[in-house]
Amino acid sequence: MDSDTSQSRHLQLQYSTPATEWSEALPIGNGRLGAVVYGRTEVELMQLNENSVWYGGPQERTPPDAYRMLPKLRQLVRDEKHSEAEALVKECFFATPASMRHYEPMGTATLEFNHKNITNYRRCLDLATSQVSVQYTVNDISYQRDVIASYPDNALLLRFTASKSTRFIVRLDRLSDNDTDTNVYADTITASGSHIVVHATPGGLNSNRLCSVLGVVCDDGGTIEAVGNCLVINSASCRVGIAAQTTFRHAEPEVIARSQIDQALARPWDELVERHRTDYSKLFGRMSLRMWPDACDLPTDQRLRSCRDPGLVALYHNYGRYLLISCSRNGYKGLPATLQGIWNPSFQPPWGSKYTININTQMNYWPAGPCSLIDDCSIPLLDLLERMSVRGRQTAKVMYGCRGWCAHHNTDIWADTNPQDRCMTATIWPLGGLWLSTTLMDTLKYQYSKELHNRLFHVHEGAVQFVLDFMIPSKCGSYLVTNPSLSPENAFVSKSGINGIFCEGSTIDMTLIKMALTQYIWSSERLSNVSHSLKGPVEAALARIQPLKLNQEGLIQEWGLNDYEEVEPGHRHVSHLFGLYPGDLIHPTQSPDFATAARKVLERRLANGGGHTGWSRAWLLNFYARLLDAEACGENMDLLLHNSTLPNLLDTHPPFQIDGNFGACAGILECLVQSTERRMDEENVVEISLLPACPAKWDRGNLQRVRAKQGWLVSFQWSKNKIVGSVVLSCTMAGADGAHVLCPGGLRRVFNGDMVRDYTFEVE
Repeated sequence: MDSDTSQSRHLQLQYSTPATEWSEALPIGNGRLGAVVYGRTEVELMQLNENSVWYGGPQERTPPDAYRMLPKLRQLVRDEKHSEAEALVKECFFATPASMRHYEPMGTATLEFNHKNITNYRRCLDLATSQVSVQYTVNDISYQRDVIASYPDNALLLRFTASKSTRFIVRLDRLSDNDTDTNVYADTITASGSHIVVHATPGGLNSNRLCSVLGVVCDDGGTIEAVGNCLVINSASCRVGIAAQTTFRHAEPEVIARSQIDQALARPWDELVERHRTDYSKLFGRMSLRMWPDACDLPTDQRLRSCRDPGLVALYHNYGRYLLISCSRNGYKGLPATLQGIWNPSFQPPWGSKYTININTQMNYWPAGPCSLIDDCSIPLLDLLERMSVRGRQTAKVMYGCRGWCAHHNTDIWADTNPQDRCMTATIWPLGGLWLSTTLMDTLKYQYSKELHNRLFHVHEGAVQFVLDFMIPSKCGSYLVTNPSLSPENAFVSKSGINGIFCEGSTIDMTLIKMALTQYIWSSERLSNVSHSLKGPVEAALARIQPLKLNQEGLIQEWGLNDYEEVEPGHRHVSHLFGLYPGDLIHPTQSPDFATAARKVLERRLANGGGHTGWSRAWLLNFYARLLDAEACGENMDLLLHNSTLPNLLDTHPPFQIDGNFGACAGILECLVQSTERRMDEENVVEISLLPACPAKWDRGNLQRVRAKQGWLVSFQWSKNKIVGSVVLSCTMAGADGAHVLCPGGLRRVFNGDMVRDYTFEVE
């Protein structure tokens, strides 16, 4: 196995048995095409995905009577007539059909070997090379399969080698992952020469037509025979390639897919691998993390069950970077990572495998800034957001009588911005689009690009215009508030003892709006080439945003000015702590009272069973890192690995959701490096804290080129919570603020913001 070297062993997921189910299979992807590889020896299975394979085309679902009934709804909410408000929402504000479109599998590829009584079995995913490899022996014949998902060659590629020529059968199909479902979700499957071609039309009006093409080339003079709808191979060395396209990107998907697979298979394997690794390493190699003790010689599933060593935590972080590169790449009509990234095996996926934008999609992109992956991995989210800003204008106007644009708590491939589902605690929340735009605006603080800022500003301006129109004076007249408002997916008990959902100015709403308006002001100062017609209204609105409020128990109130108790005190969403993370309005030294109140909120959530989903546990990791609580960080990371991680290290809600992987990928770095923009001595600086919340059990480590705000890259090693040797800083952003670097023990070093200049200082 050519990727199995001592230098990369710490970056490998490795197993001593084949996968028996999806949660054990290993994911690969090139940002658009993906597969999970089982590594089986009798019938190898690869479940395939292409990110534009969705059920159905665009829909018109905007509720026509919402705006007419909006004044009545607002008064019911203000009067705390909760049952009546919910009844009105059910009648007039839910969309029809209730659901957006959902993501579907591309198909399955199988290789029928019928190999039994195997020995010396090993399969692994090497994060250093983005390659899955399987090797084993049967009757003294050695076998090996290597699989890559090549971005430069637009294909999934497999090499089969054996010490003796072997006969096996290759099939390309479109079957359900449900064993009791015997339907084939394809229009035609044909095999001819050395190719199999599958045409499929996902259900629903105007859906994207799909064509996938499999091709085989033998490198040893072996034979390929098309028999029925399969290929019979007799070879000791061959290459199998799979390409796919849909009408989302190309009018003739078969022409493009066939061309891509033939061009890829015209290259020898070594050249394919070199092209793939060169491309991938440019992204994955931008930073690195290692931690010790590191039990990397043990099978990954065994480490997960019984060891959970610091090396596994580092592997989890590196896996998150690998997954983001593999499921979200910039390209023609790019699409961002869904709830499952790109790896969805089901025709009825959980929550439709859509884009859930009341935290989950945003969490997918939390690592992009610190891992230097913005330009290559976040642009697909901006591509979708720009399309949402167009469709969202109708939603804003028809539902709320507002200018600008808005989106609710979900969207799909068609950038649908209307309410999704009929879940009262989630559906009528029109700030999902604003949260997406603030998420991307925040990445500019890590890696500034004027071109990207210009694109983002036009989207962000429309989202800001919406909230300026949507907000109304509070009941007391002192503040501007949203109405209707809710705290995503949570419910409260009112003072009268009645359960409710809708309020005025929930804490998440007002914190998010404050952040968005502040970003608008920052943009107006940074961009001189665009109109800033909203600057005056934005400044006026900022002065009237209600502040965070504490209740009598010293907790941050979740429903704005209303001191309600939760129906479910251990709820998975902790939206009212947005200002702690991913925002930066709450900080232990800058706002200690609110930090103490935030800690009490977390203690209450955990005391009542919070953190029971993978993504919510990842959010807790980030919260505690911002509170500088190292041991709580260690405990929450252990619980994430123990309770919410599948054998293949993918996150489980349950079921599988990829957001926990990305949230914890970012959270692990928050334990090691934090950066905050400050105003100190009449100058703007970025304060970079090293090891602010590093758990004691993360005994020793090496972190290289993590990105802090203002474009600073930071490298250092540590042992027993102390920096060992040198700290190296590089500033990569023109006009960056100076940096104040804080080390354990109180050492502070100050540097200016000269671009592309390395600074090195010794701590010991």
